[in-house]
Amino acid sequence: MVIRAFAPGSVTGLFAPPPAEGGASRGASFAIRDGVVVELEPADTISVTVEGEPAPFEPVEGLCSDLGVTASVDVRPEVPLGHGFGASGAATLATAIAAADAFDLPRSRAELVDAAHRAEMAAGTGQGDVFIQERGGLLWTTDAGIRRTVPSSPIEYATAGGIDTATMLDDEAFMTAARRAGIRGLDALDSEPTLRQLAERSREYVAETGIATSFVDRQIERVEAAGGAAGMALFGETVFAVDVDGILPERTHVSPVGARLLSGT
Repeated sequence: MVIRAFAPGSVTGLFAPPPAEGGASRGASFAIRDGVVVELEPADTISVTVEGEPAPFEPVEGLCSDLGVTASVDVRPEVPLGHGFGASGAATLATAIAAADAFDLPRSRAELVDAAHRAEMAAGTGQGDVFIQERGGLLWTTDAGIRRTVPSSPIEYATAGGIDTATMLDDEAFMTAARRAGIRGLDALDSEPTLRQLAERSREYVAETGIATSFVDRQIERVEAAGGAAGMALFGETVFAVDVDGILPERTHVSPVGARLLSGT
């Protein structure tokens, strides 16, 4: 029997790596209504396809191994893979939820999320996307912990390609700049930030860390010329914007809910 599950994509506008002396990373991210559907079916071996075509997908394969299940998993993304939408995390989290149902696993929701996070970390494909995708909304870290809100403003976005997450996380110069800029940006957020404020802080972060490509710079300039605010999705050659209409080609909203099983399984 095929089990279907969905997890929303996510966009990270601010990211501060863990302090050199140890600790947790911090960030500000939001889930979007566009995401990833997986179709999972018990099988003799672990195999992964993307829209029916065989493809390597390390975090999904690693998750299945961690859960002790063998399944055929077809990943059907609604957002581009590797462009800063957390698609690998969404696929991995959706797979965990589908596998738990298909194999009647004695795992809590929190345990499934942790398993998906471990698989993402082991593969070097994400830092904490699954925690955003599990809850939905806009989440950000403060000294007092994680806060959440659900903005209603529409979001436009444009993407030109991917930026390898593992490469960025291995870049010591970037990580040092990201830690400084990320903490400054997070500390400047209001007690309940708007998407515009996040975009503005993300814009400053991009400038300070120097990670913007010419495509990102051009799209941000177009948005600002139209009176909107724009930031960069980490990590992808992708720009998200608010308070504009028709400036960027794609449009979505913050997802108020997180990953879930789909009907018709």
